[in-house]
Amino acid sequence: MSISPSAQSRHGSVKPLRSKLGCKTCKIRRVKCGEEKPNCLRCTSTGRNCEYQNVICRNYSDSTVSILSNPLSLFPNTVWRERRAFAYYFQFAAESIGGGLDVDFWRTIVPQVCRSESAIWDAMIAISSLFESPDLCPDLGSLRRGQYSHALNQNHQDALDWYSRAVSAVRQGIERGGVDAFVGLITCVLFICIETLLGGVQEALRLYGQGINLIHTLRAQAASGAVGPTKLALLKETLIPIFVRLGAVSLHSVWALASTLVQETEDVYAPQPEFISLRSARDAIVILATEIPLFEGQCEEYLKKSHRWQISEEMMHQRAALTARLEGWHTAFSNFMKWGLLSSQIGTGALLLTYYEMLSVMLAVCMSPSRITTDSCLHNFQNIVEQGAIALNASARQDGTLPPFTFELGIGLPLWFTCLRCRQPELRRTALALLRRTHRIYGLYKRDQGAALSEVIMTLEEKYAMEMNAAQGMISSSLGVLDSKPISSPSPLMELETKSSARMLIPQEARIRPHDVFRPSDGYPPGVTEKDLVKWKRGRGQYFMQFSWNQYDRSSNTWTMIFDYVPIGFS
Repeated sequence: MSISPSAQSRHGSVKPLRSKLGCKTCKIRRVKCGEEKPNCLRCTSTGRNCEYQNVICRNYSDSTVSILSNPLSLFPNTVWRERRAFAYYFQFAAESIGGGLDVDFWRTIVPQVCRSESAIWDAMIAISSLFESPDLCPDLGSLRRGQYSHALNQNHQDALDWYSRAVSAVRQGIERGGVDAFVGLITCVLFICIETLLGGVQEALRLYGQGINLIHTLRAQAASGAVGPTKLALLKETLIPIFVRLGAVSLHSVWALASTLVQETEDVYAPQPEFISLRSARDAIVILATEIPLFEGQCEEYLKKSHRWQISEEMMHQRAALTARLEGWHTAFSNFMKWGLLSSQIGTGALLLTYYEMLSVMLAVCMSPSRITTDSCLHNFQNIVEQGAIALNASARQDGTLPPFTFELGIGLPLWFTCLRCRQPELRRTALALLRRTHRIYGLYKRDQGAALSEVIMTLEEKYAMEMNAAQGMISSSLGVLDSKPISSPSPLMELETKSSARMLIPQEARIRPHDVFRPSDGYPPGVTEKDLVKWKRGRGQYFMQFSWNQYDRSSNTWTMIFDYVPIGFS
């Protein structure tokens, strides 16, 4: 199926992955392989024998036995724990961390390199221990300050010891000047995982920036011919996309860094109006999931500084181009879906659709500073909730839960987006309930913190809405308002007493915008002082959310941004 000329241009094309990792049967037939494992869909549907020959990594059955038989540890009393951690990583953690589309990196490339690189071995088994024991995972910031809030169990202690050993190995390698750039980049990915699992978000962000810089260095070396074809394929087809995907599910500071890789990543894509696999569809929307939020942020900044009610003409053209590309993606994805998905792929297909709906809302509302423009996008939010439930159910384990951590695209971000942006209380409450079923940690962020933040925002908005509606005589004042005390996650949402109040749309004046989450013990954000928090009478270890809302003065027909702070009940 053809798409519009604007969608076929270099910046408007739907760009499936041009991969060299297809099966040998499809290569011989000179057809595009979907790269499904263990047998691709094209071969399966035609009854052909499917066989892969990985150009980057070899089979790991023999290597696994070798590693288990000859661990790298210099400490005999921990050898059996290292063996067990590796076995758990290979059998359980790797597949969950990498998701269904990128398990090869975690189950193949990482174990291969770890056999000769002690830092990667130690980082890998540290991840395994933290993945196996996610409950009561220690806060790394507190540990670094010597504040042990509880006794560490053996898995946590092992993980910290192995991580410390990995960091020391990297430092020693740097001092000797012998750290291979590709090994350094893989190590960086693993260290980001560990820091995130331990709650070290700022350190994870710092490592992410270092990884971006290292990628640019490797790209420069590749341009001069100093990088061989195998490593170049690893860089373009695996490592760069990992950093782009991680940036796509992060905050503004990371979007800007990730966007510097998008142009390079686009070189891996062929300008064709069709997708040959879920992976190619995923990779194409990840590019949009980096560019569109960054564009929305630019629009918000422009509207804030210019005090205008509409974005510039140039931004309108940018918005039209991004919209054409996003709709081109949806057309190509819909055509791909007509071929049907395997049962194991249904969850991934639903996941990608939630990102499409989320990005559609961003483009629809970025033209105006009004927060109620999302009313026209109610169907998008409904689709996010519906497809999100499908994605969760398809990826759940036998006990109905999801693995504690994923480093790939997760359903958490679209659901969190719905909680913050949707004005329909019942729908956003459903999204919050689904959010609490997702991975505990996805990308760089913790689920429970996002859920707690969403709950506070929703409760404040509903409180303000009821107060305004009661004052205007729209509902009886006898209904009362929600209690203003902070909410401790994961306690259930405070419920409104009547169905009519739950169905009300949150008015513009009640919408709030979160700006920052902080605790005084870590320092204050710009413009915030201790006096701003005195009324709450909380300790320095309490988390607070800084937020604002637009207060409307009907007499002068003007809006004023008001800032305030509220305690958040998460650790």
